[in-house]
Amino acid sequence: MLNEQLFFDVLSDETRRRILSLILREGELCVCELFFALNLPQPKVSRHLGVMREAEVLSVRKEGTWVFYRLHSQLPLWAAKVIEAMAQGGEHLPQYQEDQKQLTSMTNRPVKCCA
Repeated sequence: MLNEQLFFDVLSDETRRRILSLILREGELCVCELFFALNLPQPKVSRHLGVMREAEVLSVRKEGTWVFYRLHSQLPLWAAKVIEAMAQGGEHLPQYQEDQKQLTSMTNRPVKCCA
């Protein structure tokens, strides 16, 4: 069950908001896609993903050696709407636009067989 305090703690960090915006737009992303898009070190991105997974905002799907993150399927409707509103509000911000542009430019993105 989602803890409201942890949920809003997740949203209090800009890196986590950027990650959520990308995941919301793409459906699911692997760690490699996220650290490429955000231009951040892999351990930092993984730490933020761990926080969001522990807060039950994200869930994990493994496919071979790849680990994909997506919004948790049990996320309450109100929480999903907050994330959607946050992502829509950030669409015009240069950093969020650059993240999406960077992700789109990634040439060796993993192929998802069972998303």
